[in-house]
Amino acid sequence: MYKATVNSKTFEIESIADEMFVNGSPFKWDIAKISDGYFHILYENKSYRTEVVDTDASTKTITIKINGKKYPVQLKDKFDLLLDKMGMSNAAAGKINNIKAPMPGLIIDLKVQPGDVVKIGDQVLILEAMKMENILKSSGEGIVKNVKVKKGDRVEKGQVLVEF
Repeated sequence: MYKATVNSKTFEIESIADEMFVNGSPFKWDIAKISDGYFHILYENKSYRTEVVDTDASTKTITIKINGKKYPVQLKDKFDLLLDKMGMSNAAAGKINNIKAPMPGLIIDLKVQPGDVVKIGDQVLILEAMKMENILKSSGEGIVKNVKVKKGDRVEKGQVLVEF
């Protein structure tokens, strides 16, 4: 079982004994590979030229072009569906709520301010601990809501430094 979301419409796709079903109904089509990433599809006596434009394995998204029009398709396999059902969706995995001090130290530089958009790996601040400068980087994505420290502040381990 798979779920595909295209333009906010979700389709359940299932393959049983060499037959494909979409939303519980049989799906009859003829598909022929022309070359890598290019296909020709016949469906309900209509012809479609299809190209796989982009694939992103980390987000399980593909972009296809059908007769010149692009469509982003979000895919979920049986494991994604099971995680969703159990309330353990991976959707929020890249989001962060805050950054805490990993050790006691001194804030020697701030790289963000409220309103900044932060991506994974972006530098957030520099913390001096045991005479070493430690660059704290973002482990996820978010928009800075509040910077709870300022340059020159002493912080304790576990103290919230930046909120998203």
